[in-house]
Amino acid sequence: MKKTSALLLITLIISNAQSIAQQLASPDQLLKEMITEKGIVGITAAYSTNGETVWEGTEGFACKEEKIPFSGDILTRIASIAKPMTSVAAMMLVEEGKLELDAPISNYLPDYPQQGETPITVKHLLGHTSGIPQYQSGKEAQNKTHYSSLEEAMTVFQDRPLLFEPGSDFFYTTYGYVVLGRILEVASGLSYQELMQSRIWDRAGMNNTGIENIGTSYENKSCLYHKDKKKAKESKQNDLSNRIPGGGFYSTLEDVMKFGNALLEGKFISDSMFQQMTTNQQAKKEGNPYGLGWFLYAPAPNENLVIGHSGEQTGVSAQLMILPKSKTVVVVLANTSGAWKEVVGLSSKLIQISEAGRMQDK
Repeated sequence: MKKTSALLLITLIISNAQSIAQQLASPDQLLKEMITEKGIVGITAAYSTNGETVWEGTEGFACKEEKIPFSGDILTRIASIAKPMTSVAAMMLVEEGKLELDAPISNYLPDYPQQGETPITVKHLLGHTSGIPQYQSGKEAQNKTHYSSLEEAMTVFQDRPLLFEPGSDFFYTTYGYVVLGRILEVASGLSYQELMQSRIWDRAGMNNTGIENIGTSYENKSCLYHKDKKKAKESKQNDLSNRIPGGGFYSTLEDVMKFGNALLEGKFISDSMFQQMTTNQQAKKEGNPYGLGWFLYAPAPNENLVIGHSGEQTGVSAQLMILPKSKTVVVVLANTSGAWKEVVGLSSKLIQISEAGRMQDK
C-alpha cells in the first residue's frame, strides 16, 4: 500500500512537542474521538518509555454486533507491521553469517526467474527496490485462494515483468516480502513460521502473535470492519496466505509493544546492524524515506529519529512508531480499514504527548 508524506514534519513536531502537547486533548479523549468522530469501530493504543508503559487505552468494540469491547489483548490483524518483524529476522541471519544482503536471490532460490541483466538481491527485497510488482487488482488483494507454502504463493507473481531494473527505483510491494520470506526459510533451514516464532516472538515474549490461517477459529479475535467515508461496515474475511511475511499476522497491542521494546533493548540484533537496517536507502523519491523494512519518519539528516511502519488491509489500520533516542514506542491498532490517516494522526499526537511528558520529567 502506498503511503503518503504525512509525517515528514515530525522533526519539527518533536522539537516543539511540549508547546504542541499543551494544545492537545488527553490521550483518552483523543482515543474516544476516533470512535465518535472518525467512524472507527474499535481501537486500542499505548506508548511506553524505557520499557515502561506510560499510557494505554481502548475504545469501541471488537465485534460491534455482539457488543464485545475492544481491549489491549484482543487479537487483531497488524497488516504490514509484519514487514519490520521479517526485516529484523533477516538481519539476525545476516549477523549470524547465514544470509548476505548483497547476494543475488538466485543464491538461495536458483529456480526463481531472473529478468534482465541486473539480479535482484536480498537488500533489494528488504528496501522495496526489486521492481517486483504489487497486487494486480482488488480481487487479488482480497485473495480467496489458500496457498499451502510461500513457494506456492510466489507462483502468482514470479513470472510477471519487473517494473524497473532492480536497485534503480522504489516501489512498495508486499510480494517482494513473500520472496524474502522464502529466502529466510532456505537460509535458516526452518519454516518461516518456525523462524519467526523462535527468533522474534519467543524472544520478545509475544505469546499472542502468529500467522493467520483462514481455516482456524480464534478465541478473543476481533471482527473485521471497513470504513467508507464515516460509516463502517463488517467486511468479509480474505485469505492472507498470499502475503504472510509482508502482512499475514495476527497480534495484540501488548505484543506489538513488546516487539518495539525488545528491539530497543537489543534482544534481536547489535547496534551496528540496527543502524544498517534503519539507514535511508535513497531510492524512495517521494514521501517518507525507507530503510530495510522500516519507514524513516523525518527528513535528512535525521531520517532515523523516528522509525516504524504503517499497515492497512481488510479489517485493520495500524501504526508502529519507535523513537530510538528516547526509547519510546507508540502503537495504535484499529479493527477498521479505510482509517489509516486517522490512525497516523493519533500516533503523531501520542508522540507529541509522550515527548512533552519526558521533557517535563527531566
